[in-house]
Amino acid sequence: NFLPPEELERLLGLYRRVSHKTLRISKVFGIEGKKLLTPQDDYDALKELNHEFEGEATTDERIRLVWEELKKNDPELEDRLNRLPGRVFSGKEHPQAGSRAVFFCFALPGIKGEARTGDAKSQADWSEEDGITRWYLYDLDTQQTLDDPGDIHEFIRTKPGTPRRTTIEKETLSQIRSKIESHIKNTYFRQVQAPVGVKASLKAWMELS
Repeated sequence: NFLPPEELERLLGLYRRVSHKTLRISKVFGIEGKKLLTPQDDYDALKELNHEFEGEATTDERIRLVWEELKKNDPELEDRLNRLPGRVFSGKEHPQAGSRAVFFCFALPGIKGEARTGDAKSQADWSEEDGITRWYLYDLDTQQTLDDPGDIHEFIRTKPGTPRRTTIEKETLSQIRSKIESHIKNTYFRQVQAPVGVKASLKAWMELS
């Protein structure tokens, strides 16, 4: 009763997303009754609902605001980006001197809407449009992989005048990419039980050196 109608509708829509995700998690993992939430579950939508209720901006919201500001300052930006080829590669100086890392943006396929009521065992039951986008940052020194946008976005953020910098050997870059693809296979694809043949699509990557 304290919320304006449009704000209430937005929260109700978010609640419906949470409910849908919990039902999908329950179906995938065979969780019964109220024993639904475990440390391995996807809490993103639930966190967003909590942030919305408390009036806090999520990392995704802050990134979207930056994106909207970029489009406002450069109305042709989105059209230029849409014309770029897939697997765009670039590089910049790492914000921490002496450190090296590689950033990846992958599209991870999800189950098509019409296939969600049955067993999505075929590669044809999966599509990028029904999936999610994930970021990964591989640190060459620690050999650790970050996958939280909140931990990554400040590493890759650039300005119009930021110079391009690429010093990491191509063979090393290829090896790191293979490691990230294996990481995706052993985490996301294993969690959603994707069938053989379903693959992640690399959209953009960037070295930091």
